[in-house]
Amino acid sequence: MRRRALLSGAAGLCAAAALGCRSVAAPVPAAGRQRLRLLGETTFPVRMQFKGSTFGGLSGLDFDPASGLWAALSDDRSELEPARFYTLRIGIHDGQRMVVEPLEVITLRQAAGTPFPPRRGGGEVVDPEALRLLPGGRGLLWASEGDPKVNQGPGLREARIDGSHVREFTMPPVLQLGPRPGIGPRDNLSFEGLALTPDARGAWVSMEAALQQDGATPKVGTEGGPCRLTLFDVATGRATRQIAYIPDAIPSAPALLGGFADNGISEILMLDARRMLVLERAFMMGVGNSLRLYEIDTADATDTLASDRLVAGQYRPAAKRLVADFSQVGLTHLDNTEAMAWGPPLPNGRRCLVFVSDDNFNPLQITQFAAFEYLD
Repeated sequence: MRRRALLSGAAGLCAAAALGCRSVAAPVPAAGRQRLRLLGETTFPVRMQFKGSTFGGLSGLDFDPASGLWAALSDDRSELEPARFYTLRIGIHDGQRMVVEPLEVITLRQAAGTPFPPRRGGGEVVDPEALRLLPGGRGLLWASEGDPKVNQGPGLREARIDGSHVREFTMPPVLQLGPRPGIGPRDNLSFEGLALTPDARGAWVSMEAALQQDGATPKVGTEGGPCRLTLFDVATGRATRQIAYIPDAIPSAPALLGGFADNGISEILMLDARRMLVLERAFMMGVGNSLRLYEIDTADATDTLASDRLVAGQYRPAAKRLVADFSQVGLTHLDNTEAMAWGPPLPNGRRCLVFVSDDNFNPLQITQFAAFEYLD
């Protein structure tokens, strides 16, 4: 999740300076063509009220083939209303008009059955960032970045479809808050993406940025340190494997000297049992957003689960191939896209891939749904 205060300031600077926030172009995929064809897009007003909740901050998305409905996770840290997700109906009409209808709001609950409290309320604090539905309507998995400022580390939980708590997965030591400064996940840069394997026996969770001991965050002209992607066994709730992924350099300098800029993994999604899509999202103050979608082979990388620290040359990160640069796919606007999910098959048999942006509840951003035909 983007730091809201910085984003608000960045958007304000962009408007005030009349810089015209824009997307930043990336190289054309090696195949010479984009592998996404836009089917439709739609937006929602910021802080739209829906059944007693503030609709927005959408950071997780998934589709249930059995019911034909979708679920979208809000990354509200129980500050506006308690941590929650929404059920939705999404349709593509005439191959180009997208309609998204919120249906219900469902509160996520602690083991005791109570909603999660805001940070100021004490207790267990969560920052929901990713969601995947388990097959057969048996529930969902959801990931939280936690909050190191109140000693809450990242976590992966299972919940029933009514939001009630089932269990919490066991975090390997390397992903827990560090015993001393300079070790462990960075604040607000930990669990951001979640992907289920096709058989639903495994769940991959991705870090947005490198662990502190593994390397630096991306800079303009300099790639970031390795982001760890960890595979959990769904049955046991324990980590079984881990790989490293190198995020791109920040694609452009911010418009103002010293302005905020970043890049990291915002979502992951399995293509098949081995291949994974990785969405990188960058933001540069006064310039705008960059979104790049990559493909990796999870089997073709070193297992780093037992490594306390990753040192260049001592492991093999996942090789990546550019699938699409979102500045070239026909969207009217690029925002803080944080979620993607497969939808039902298209009439031609190809796959439908849907994305949604997190507006951070910021009046200068948008909640944007966009659907694409995936050209594999």
